[in-house]
Amino acid sequence: MEKLITVLGPTASGKTAFAAHLAARLDGEIISADSRQVYRGMDIGTGKDLADYRVAGRQVPYHLIDIRDAGDKYTLFNYQHDFHAAYRDILSRNKVAILCGGTGLYIESVLKGYHLPDVPENKELRKRLEEKSLEELTQLLASYRPLHNTTDTDTKKRAIRAIEIADYQLRHPVSQRDYPPVDSLIIGLDIDRESRRKKITDRLKRRLDEGMVTEIESLLRQGVSPDDLIYYGLEYKFVTLYAIGRISFEEMFSQLEIAIHQFAKRQMTWFRGMERRGFTIHWLDSALPMEEKLERALDIIRNC
Repeated sequence: MEKLITVLGPTASGKTAFAAHLAARLDGEIISADSRQVYRGMDIGTGKDLADYRVAGRQVPYHLIDIRDAGDKYTLFNYQHDFHAAYRDILSRNKVAILCGGTGLYIESVLKGYHLPDVPENKELRKRLEEKSLEELTQLLASYRPLHNTTDTDTKKRAIRAIEIADYQLRHPVSQRDYPPVDSLIIGLDIDRESRRKKITDRLKRRLDEGMVTEIESLLRQGVSPDDLIYYGLEYKFVTLYAIGRISFEEMFSQLEIAIHQFAKRQMTWFRGMERRGFTIHWLDSALPMEEKLERALDIIRNC
């Protein structure tokens, strides 16, 4: 099928493993929609779980993972360009393209075909915003329409950059889009709140056991600045603060656990907002056995 298939869901919903199994059934390839997995060397903290792309002894091809060095600033503009290059490549080989991830802004930007100029730095605006708290910045960001990224702004730097982009777009309206909208069948994995909370906590413990602190200490030794890692948010924010001695291990774990729970909640808020903005999402219970989820998904694909 030529129509793009999108698999979305909050963190810990099992969307990557599901998308990989679906791709194996359909002779498909996966395009990642994750704002952090583009970076090389940031593996455990971003939850790349590359083993999930191996299904029944077969490697499912994936795109837009490990394409930038840690420390780079990767923008929504960059993502839209890279998505379309990967999408055209997959279709040219008569494969099924499956967009999979939890960064709602990335997903919606390519499905709707947002015009996203490469926004320059606005030093005067940044200076004014630096005086505001993260809460104030988040409220200001939410006031921008129609595009306001409130799911991926858990540091002041990320919130300021998002406002910078939104402000530029407000002052530079453009009627033509660089990329057309992409028609997609969307499948969402829904996970109940308590299960999600337990999986997030269990996964955080597992990632720490697997060496997440060591991974981030290695990036620091390689010359990636603490500020750049903190900019990436979530695991990279709190584990870096621990690694440079700003907070204790207990504070790191507690604050990070809370931040991931809040992030998952914001992800679901974004996906519900997509439905209000006209997208149809076919929700599946993430707790269903893999085979049952696959059969239900294939029924949806056949009937759409």
